[in-house]
Amino acid sequence: MAAHSVPSTLKRLLFAVKYSPLQSRCCAVQREAQYSTISIPSEKTFDKILIANRGEIACRVIKTCKKMGIQTVAVHSDVDSSAVHVKMADEAVCVGSAPTSKSYLNMDAIMDAIRVTGAQAVHPGYGFLSENKEFAKRLAAEGVAFIGPDTHAIQAMGDKIESKLIAKAAKVNTIPGFDGVVKTAEEAVKIAQEIGYPVMIKASAGGGGKGMRIAWNDEETREGFRFSSQEAASSFGDDRLLIEKYIDNPRHIEIQVLADKHGNALWLNERECSIQRRNQKVVEEAPSTFLDPVTRRAMGEQAVQLAKAVQYSSAGTVEFLVDSKKNFYFLEMNTRLQVEHPITECITGLDLVEQMIRVAKGYQLQHTQDDIPINGWAIECRVYAEDPYKSFGLPSIGRLSQYQEPLDLDKVRVDSGIQEGSDISIYYDPMISKLITYGATRAEALGRMEDALDNYVIRGVTHNIPLLREIITHPRFVSGHISTNFLPEVYPDGFKGHQLEADAKRELLASAAVLYIAAELRSAKVEMDGAKVEVWGALNLASPLLPLTINGTQRMLQVTHSYVLFKVRVLSKLAAELNSYMPEKVSEDTSSILRSPMPGTVVAVSVKPGDTVAEGQEICVIEAMKMQNSLTAVKQAKVKSVHCKPGETVGEGDLLVELE
Repeated sequence: MAAHSVPSTLKRLLFAVKYSPLQSRCCAVQREAQYSTISIPSEKTFDKILIANRGEIACRVIKTCKKMGIQTVAVHSDVDSSAVHVKMADEAVCVGSAPTSKSYLNMDAIMDAIRVTGAQAVHPGYGFLSENKEFAKRLAAEGVAFIGPDTHAIQAMGDKIESKLIAKAAKVNTIPGFDGVVKTAEEAVKIAQEIGYPVMIKASAGGGGKGMRIAWNDEETREGFRFSSQEAASSFGDDRLLIEKYIDNPRHIEIQVLADKHGNALWLNERECSIQRRNQKVVEEAPSTFLDPVTRRAMGEQAVQLAKAVQYSSAGTVEFLVDSKKNFYFLEMNTRLQVEHPITECITGLDLVEQMIRVAKGYQLQHTQDDIPINGWAIECRVYAEDPYKSFGLPSIGRLSQYQEPLDLDKVRVDSGIQEGSDISIYYDPMISKLITYGATRAEALGRMEDALDNYVIRGVTHNIPLLREIITHPRFVSGHISTNFLPEVYPDGFKGHQLEADAKRELLASAAVLYIAAELRSAKVEMDGAKVEVWGALNLASPLLPLTINGTQRMLQVTHSYVLFKVRVLSKLAAELNSYMPEKVSEDTSSILRSPMPGTVVAVSVKPGDTVAEGQEICVIEAMKMQNSLTAVKQAKVKSVHCKPGETVGEGDLLVELE
């Protein structure tokens, strides 16, 4: 290979960048990324990396690989052949059909792809095979680097029972509970009674909220044991469960750790992840409004103690539950890159994917604990193809007929793996993107998030932006007064959407009238309830976003799908008069029929025609995105007919069972 000389000016620049403080690096990052990838030419890592994942996390890893000059290989299922991550990679290999068990979890096919492409290392992303010790062993046996921790750490921390014992030995605070495997529902009841209700039943090999149930009594414990074991077997191939005391009304705060193969380990501050639904995170931020420097350091040091106890090397996350008095308890350690890692990148300036690649190659960490800053504030909203009006988010499927990310706004980052025309299917997680905003202060980051949500155009699927916007503007969230019970406490009857005050309602109706008039007469003045409402702006009816000034206040309007959806009909005077004579549509009697609330697969049917069911009795179970949902009777009645059977795929609104 021919030698290439590096100009002296470039040498000085590279030296200055390598040893400059992280704060100054963060100031020079590109707007949409909010982290820096500084590749030193003398540091040789890998020529080619295979990403054993899909969607936004595959795209995220590919971006850093490109900056580091590393070629990439994408794997994909047959239905993902035109996915964004496939187009971004230098090479792509199909590893099977749509079901994850036949593609993204298909170790044999992925190993074949590694051999065919000559990939030297594998980045697993999160989920799928990212915490599978057998996969890591197979890679090691063939001399392929696993960009993550070694198999010992994966096994030790992947097993909730073993990890808790190791944490205790490392003097990490732990939650009281039963440290063994719970084998039967009746044993679960006995243990729960000994611990004292409420208890948390969770999968030993679990994560991501799957295989977890809270039980407040014996019956809920039996039911929770059944569902948790089924979800655990489906998601992780391991149905072992443990039970521990449920810490009521806690915060969920996690510590990002980074360690190398030379015994060095750092904590990269915390992430506040308390806004959750069904034990899955919805909104995250860094840092937390709740922690003081003393508590932050104590949590960080315990996280590092745990990492060193298992000789951890790579990026990882130690999760804690924190009560109102700032007592904190170890929850679990995720031995992979976390979904919400971007907000840590924003406040530290570190590219965590780059650090993982460096560590996997054997390099020492570039920084010490004193180098790690908290520089500004970052917030992440998980944008899902979900209906937020159903249990705070049940999956929605469909094709993105229109899609526009708000990347024209300053200090906004969008990590996504989809584009206009992409399909959201029942086979994979319904995440559309991770929307991240950054600011010098929390108020600045929140203001940018509000603007970003208003400017995000998503059509073709139902999404959760209405809920996200309500959360980040709610007084309790703005004040930082939150816990993992935020959603059920703020919306005890479920999320009903934004409730308009009189002025806002007039503004909305006036805007709708102006758009109607603009299409008809190109005028822009309206009288509403006897008061004039002035609406000005570029009335481009072909644009999905309309920046308007309404009575002197700037507003962003989406004509058919805003952050909150209001159906507004503009009628002529005659049409309005005639409309009053139209009969109203009679709502369907839902007490006698059971329809599927989401697309999914029927896992179990618990009744047959002629059976008598009690109110609240389970009728059937639908699995969607690896989560099992029990559907129950709303009244006591006799079963008239059953229209589904286990294994069938059903769509949203499909008739499942009729009652007399």
